[in-house]
Amino acid sequence: MVVLDGIVMGPTHCAYDNCTLDLTNAHGGSFSQCHVRGCRKQSVDKTKACDKHQKEWFKYTQQHSRQHLAGVRRMLQRPGNYFGPGRFYCVETVCAPCGVVIAWAKFAKSESPTNILQFLETVYPTEESRPNYICIDKACLVLQTSVVNGSWDMWKKTSRFIVDSYHYINHRTTDSLCRKYCNPAPLDGSAPNLVVVEYDKDGQPYYKRAYNTQACEQLNAWLGGFESILKRLTPGNFSWFIHVMLFYHTKYVLQRQKQKGKRVSDPESDSDNEM
Repeated sequence: MVVLDGIVMGPTHCAYDNCTLDLTNAHGGSFSQCHVRGCRKQSVDKTKACDKHQKEWFKYTQQHSRQHLAGVRRMLQRPGNYFGPGRFYCVETVCAPCGVVIAWAKFAKSESPTNILQFLETVYPTEESRPNYICIDKACLVLQTSVVNGSWDMWKKTSRFIVDSYHYINHRTTDSLCRKYCNPAPLDGSAPNLVVVEYDKDGQPYYKRAYNTQACEQLNAWLGGFESILKRLTPGNFSWFIHVMLFYHTKYVLQRQKQKGKRVSDPESDSDNEM
């Protein structure tokens, strides 16, 4: 099993349509011409617009002043100009249920099912490499998209899309496709590996989820603490910082798993250490 999720953060990139290349100057404009779409006139000194479009430039600077945006988080639709750079929408990660990070990528515009499927095809190019279960909060939408675009013919041979336990309770009970195919803990025997039987202190059996489907949510909560640093970095430094932090996070998780394994295999040594 693998778990996917995205956190809304990302570096800036070129403002032109469908272009995600790095900016020539990450801390300012690199054009000498007007930044309004379709205009090729020279811009006025110390502005990003020509004489004709100074009104649009003034409006943009007012809307993007620190006083106007202080304490406000919002999504702005792309206006009819290139005054400000584009920005990647989110960082998408693939984790094992234990928390080990397998892969990550930046999504330019949205965390759409199509982008998710393309990302998965990049990470798992062969049938042998694909996991049995792929857990994501919008698994039912990913499943529908894969059926429509034909990629389900490839994924159905090896994998099943399921919703993580936290978001599943918010999915509509009338959504029969989600309830039947994307249930993270079905009790009808269709996915026996997802549910195990445990016993409480009184010896009474109860059902328990076999895997942690919140691994990426927990990782994103940790990554969110670095947002104030990340949003000021250039695209190259942003990618380097994310990669290094995920690398150290994975090393930490593996170390914890190793220590846990030692305690399970040799409980007496653990008690001796406590003494």
